[in-house]
Amino acid sequence: MNATVRMVWWVNRLRCMSVAEIGYRLRQAAQTKMARKAAGRAAPEPLPRARTFRIQGAPDLAPSQIEALLAEADRICAGHVVLFADRSFDVGVPTVWNRDPDSGVTGPSVFSGDIAIDNPDLVGDIKHVWELNRHLHLVRLAQAWSVSGDVRWLHALEQQLRSWLDQCPPLTGPNWVSPMELGIRLINWALLWQLVGGEASSLFAGESGQRLRADWLDSIHAHCRTISRNLSRHSSANNHLIGELAGLFVASSVWPCWKASSGWMEQSRRELEQQARLQYSLDGVNREQAFGYHVFSAEFLFVAGLVGQACDVPFSRTYWSVLQRALRFLRSVRDVGGNVPMVGDSDDGSVFRLDAAGSDRAAQLLALGDTVFAAHPYAHIGEHASIHPGVRWLLHALPGRRPDADAHEPDTGWAFPDGGYLLFGSQFGEENEIKGMLDCGPLGYLGIAAHGHADALALTLSVAGEQVLVDPGTYSYWQEQKWRDYFRGTSAHNTVRVDGRDQSVSGGRFMWLRKAQATIERMPASPSEFDFRGSHDGYTRLADPVRHLRSVRFDAATSTLVVRDEVAAKKAHPIELFWHFAPELNVRLTSTGLHVRGKRFALQMHATGADLKLELVRGAENPPLGWYSRCYESKQPSDVLRISTVSSAVPVECRFTITFF
Repeated sequence: MNATVRMVWWVNRLRCMSVAEIGYRLRQAAQTKMARKAAGRAAPEPLPRARTFRIQGAPDLAPSQIEALLAEADRICAGHVVLFADRSFDVGVPTVWNRDPDSGVTGPSVFSGDIAIDNPDLVGDIKHVWELNRHLHLVRLAQAWSVSGDVRWLHALEQQLRSWLDQCPPLTGPNWVSPMELGIRLINWALLWQLVGGEASSLFAGESGQRLRADWLDSIHAHCRTISRNLSRHSSANNHLIGELAGLFVASSVWPCWKASSGWMEQSRRELEQQARLQYSLDGVNREQAFGYHVFSAEFLFVAGLVGQACDVPFSRTYWSVLQRALRFLRSVRDVGGNVPMVGDSDDGSVFRLDAAGSDRAAQLLALGDTVFAAHPYAHIGEHASIHPGVRWLLHALPGRRPDADAHEPDTGWAFPDGGYLLFGSQFGEENEIKGMLDCGPLGYLGIAAHGHADALALTLSVAGEQVLVDPGTYSYWQEQKWRDYFRGTSAHNTVRVDGRDQSVSGGRFMWLRKAQATIERMPASPSEFDFRGSHDGYTRLADPVRHLRSVRFDAATSTLVVRDEVAAKKAHPIELFWHFAPELNVRLTSTGLHVRGKRFALQMHATGADLKLELVRGAENPPLGWYSRCYESKQPSDVLRISTVSSAVPVECRFTITFF
């Protein structure tokens, strides 16, 4: 980021801050200067209070699961690590922890507060560095030890931990910049600690083992202290704050070894209770309006809650009710094929990975909820082969009593007006399911709405478990600016764009300056007889203010969806309406509209309006249009229908008729 761009970013960032936040940031800057002086100081001597849950062996696994686990552990020892959902990187043997394994750039071993993480020449892509240093893969080595009892996995763990502690001393290098990354690392260290046997582990045998234990505990103390002094506040108090608090709670519960530990535990427990309520709506929607972070934040809350149960410092019934409602929403928007709309940002980030790489995290989270909130006890959960393997591992590593929770929370719903989503369709959960979702909520959370997209009044649709009208996803946070702008912009969503501008005004890669606000003007009665009308004010900022009004009707009896878009303005404006289709579908323009064919259905779309131009676009690059990103840093061409006209009043109506075969 050059000096001019950085200055613009800072000006925009200040515009998103309150006076109280500016004061807080100034105090944090002063504290960072003090931390530089404290870097390198020895940690207090730990007391012998670390908690070991004394778990035995591993949960019951199928031979194929054991074989896959050991094969992955072998690849990890050879320096091949899966990061994000499914990308394998060569991280070196021994691992070079401060190096971006994609670009090869190694971050400097200097005071972490002096490192510009947005400078690719200095650190490469910081997401790659941080993902590796979350140490999800080190837990896989601990699992391999638990399954096999083979000491070579302990030796491998010792080498990995030793190299990390040597290369990443407290407050030095890029891996100490983000408190949330410290929190995730602490959670995975806690899982690793329990799986290898805790204090009594052979990992700590002999002089070198005792030195490893001492240095590891010193680093754990530095992690906790750094998080406690740098919690994300004000407009940054989103999933980062939940992650920081969860990591601090887990670490201070598993390693209550210092005078400050009890204070860290009580503060993090109290604030996690508060943030769970603040960051999820009353109907269970994560307020970042990003479904990837809905899952991510819930993973943090679950792990902290399970550690609380295991350490006999339980969270409240209200806390667990937040998670039950979050699962209800996730279960509701997920279609019969297991697809969840890719609303808002997602970077495939995981709090823990106890199953095969690339596994369905939404499915795992739902399975975890089904198990934790089920009526039967789970003292011997590891013996139940029908339970999701990742869930079996997590509950094996963190054994405890069942939490106090509402056993009568409904499984699913269709109307989530507080969170901003409404479902329409028919035969939910059945073979011939039609499931659509309308976005009528806010752009995102707090002042910067960091992970929201400019998608007001957009909708998605799946038929028979196959995605049809899609949200194209995220692609990347740090690739060329045009890709970040496209995937979070209005033209990448199934809604209307006016004057070629996004509904909301961006101030940076993770910042929105002006946020479109959607309003529900007519609430539908049911998903099968769905009749909605709403609007948003995103274009009222124009010199000639424009209000976009959208009506959505679905009739289950005829499997017909009708979407009517109007723009209210004094003058005529260029209008574009976008429909994004899943890449696997066969999409073609016809003389009467658009024909789409899937595996078990056909969809016919007919558009009416004044002087409409229909254009099918696929894989355009300048400017981008017609792309789909199934997972982080991966994109592929997909078909997009762009309907354009110039109008100030004449509506555009699109009628979709679905037939099964």
